[in-house]
Amino acid sequence: MNVLLLGSGGREHALAWKIAQSPLVERLWCAPGNAGIAQEAEIVALDPADHAAVIAFCRDNAVDLVVIGPEAPLVAGLADDLSAAGIKAFGPSKLAAQLEGSKSFTKEMCQRASIPTAAFARFTDAEAAKAHVREKGAPIVVKADGLAAGKGVVVAAKVEEAEAAIDRMLGGELGAAGVSLVIEEYLKGEEASFFVLCDGKTALPLASAQDHKRAYDFDFGPNTGGMGAYSPAPAMTAEITARTMDEIVRPTLSAMAEMGCPYKGVLFAGLMITAEGPKLIEYNCRFGDPECQVLMLRLMSDLVPALVATCDGTLDTVSLDWSDAIALTVVMATKGYPGTYRKGSPIGDLYEAMAVEDVEIFHAGTAEQDGKLVAVGGRVLNVCATGKTLAEAQTQAYTAIGEIDWPQGFFRRDIGSRALVRHPGG
Repeated sequence: MNVLLLGSGGREHALAWKIAQSPLVERLWCAPGNAGIAQEAEIVALDPADHAAVIAFCRDNAVDLVVIGPEAPLVAGLADDLSAAGIKAFGPSKLAAQLEGSKSFTKEMCQRASIPTAAFARFTDAEAAKAHVREKGAPIVVKADGLAAGKGVVVAAKVEEAEAAIDRMLGGELGAAGVSLVIEEYLKGEEASFFVLCDGKTALPLASAQDHKRAYDFDFGPNTGGMGAYSPAPAMTAEITARTMDEIVRPTLSAMAEMGCPYKGVLFAGLMITAEGPKLIEYNCRFGDPECQVLMLRLMSDLVPALVATCDGTLDTVSLDWSDAIALTVVMATKGYPGTYRKGSPIGDLYEAMAVEDVEIFHAGTAEQDGKLVAVGGRVLNVCATGKTLAEAQTQAYTAIGEIDWPQGFFRRDIGSRALVRHPGG
């Protein structure tokens, strides 16, 4: 098979690493890619937003499968355009991708299908939104309705904080993503990320993970795209997993099919495990980043047949094997992220870090300039490790980070630590 992977982040490096291992794959391209992905795939200067150019490349190179990594091309309908051109694409249609592209779409779907989620209200008027916040009190959650690159959610501890978020979002700071917003009840519990493959009618569970969104240790600082993760998430017990499938995932598949937009692709459920059971925080229409990195490290089976079966509607014939090992990743980011940061700082001694036992490093925002590896993004490296226990994986990842020479980088030093306190011996 000839495969084209679209994207340039750590998620796409992990996918490229896994896809390249498949004996079914003859050629693997990635667009636009990064310096790390270049070790696994042929880099192509294609813009995923240019649908016509992507289609032309696929036709010229006899591409059998396109794997769409990020959410923006999916919400823009790239999977639809590829399918219309007779090219197999892994990822949901534009209509189905509204599960991530529109918070209000998802909340209203949950309401109709009786899927457990936080109570919510939708607003386009700032004064009405602030009146709602004052009535409900804090803590409360304010979300931009559209895609906001990880910057559209504020968990407000005080009413004043929520009001400021409302003014920013409806005031145009997030552009079209903030034209409307959703205000949600604050849920108490333990967060978990849960992933399934869906072919429109069948849902195949993958694995769970727990992400760390805040920029700094002990969950301080602004929300980011993710500063680390580990898999599996201890909160996703067999009972909670079964309830998630029965109460959240399968009703979603049924509801989407009934609406005429069957869901095909990977479905990422952000969950809160409450005293009453699992509740849906949000859906994403792609693999998580950095959750994908730890999932790919634990997946023992060939990923490619599962991707093809997802496209073909034959997931009921697929089974996947998972390692019992714990996988953990720590994100190294450029100082200043998620705000303003400087590009072009050199990164050294990566080979020494990769020599640490059971360590794999996935690149997110890197490039090669004049023969040197440099940082060109906010999140730059995913330093991953596996171990028999979470503590072992954590130790190996931080040992590898200690080998990396990058003065302009920073990272959280507590990835996985809360789980070790809550679940000793993990």
